[in-house]
Amino acid sequence: MSAILSFRSVIRAIVFDFDGLILDTEEPIYRSWLEVYQAHGEDLPFERWVQIVGSTTAGFHPQHHLEERLGKPLPQEVLDRRVGRRTEMILANAVLPGVLQYLDAARELGLKLGVASSSTGDWVRGHLARLGILDRFECLRCRDDVAHAKPEPDLYIAVLECLGVGASEAIAIEDSPHGITAAKRAGMRCVAIPNSITARLDLSHADVTLTSLADVTLQQLLRRIDRP
Repeated sequence: MSAILSFRSVIRAIVFDFDGLILDTEEPIYRSWLEVYQAHGEDLPFERWVQIVGSTTAGFHPQHHLEERLGKPLPQEVLDRRVGRRTEMILANAVLPGVLQYLDAARELGLKLGVASSSTGDWVRGHLARLGILDRFECLRCRDDVAHAKPEPDLYIAVLECLGVGASEAIAIEDSPHGITAAKRAGMRCVAIPNSITARLDLSHADVTLTSLADVTLQQLLRRIDRP
């Protein structure tokens, strides 16, 4: 019990990213565009794609890039079919391993929960509601709530203000370099959980990196991140 109390006195909140961290949307989004590129005989350069993972500020846009390569606009039916494939693949996915256990453990420890996402509020709230976990989070801040999305710190600062906690009292859990940078710029400690897309990227600026939230319990993670 004393260990739990010491955690609560230091860490008061956990702030999650959404895409690729709570739900694997990253792979379906990438795969749906990859299918469009392949159908048109073009390559989708992974090194360009990953520029936009976890951020809305990068210059690469897959539709515009492919249209430039083809020298003509993509038909609307192709774009609609791409969205349908993306949705089909996302709906086939469950909450990622360890997430529900962390939500339960945070509730038992009395920790506040938030989400900081560079996606739109409708996207994030819609999926969280569909998964039955929207009401588990006290605060959501998305790209339509702030002036600048990740890698700028605005989203995390907004969530901290909403939850009423300081940066040193909260941990961010992220899956992308842009997200880690945003959390660190907000003054927070950050745990990286790479997904199938971001596992190939440099996440070394996180304080702790795990292969999955299912690797350790929340209590074990708090002990690990609280070490000097």
